[in-house]
Amino acid sequence: MASIDRCDPVILGHVLAEHQDLFNRLTTARRTFAAEAPPHPAERAALQACLSSLRDHLQEHFLLEEQGGFLEESVARMPRLGPAMAAIVAQHPTLLAELDTIIASLSSSTLSAMAWQQAGQAFAGFAAHMTAHERSENAVVQEGYNEDLGLVD
Repeated sequence: MASIDRCDPVILGHVLAEHQDLFNRLTTARRTFAAEAPPHPAERAALQACLSSLRDHLQEHFLLEEQGGFLEESVARMPRLGPAMAAIVAQHPTLLAELDTIIASLSSSTLSAMAWQQAGQAFAGFAAHMTAHERSENAVVQEGYNEDLGLVD
């Protein structure tokens, strides 16, 4: 049994699993966007499905964060983390809208090389924003538990 002052291994395992899943989803999309030419319709449909799945996953992940969970637990332990948590939660609509824009940009029946390049750049920006967001979450969790959980690097 975890001490009241230590991170519950179940919480830590959940955080790590969520972030690994997110990393895997981002990596899958990155690989597709790495192609210089627009993908064939079947590949583009697969990318859209991947991005839509990512979006659904993020919406659920964000909803859970907003309803409590490891961020709230960190703030309960250290109330001064409240503004950091509020800033993290405030990013959720922007991140989802950013991903929605990328998905919509891929829905054209014909996708020019320039549109493909722009979508790839937009995804790279989204991935950077998402990574920074996750890093901020990790920092709040680590600070809330006042120990290095191996999450921020």
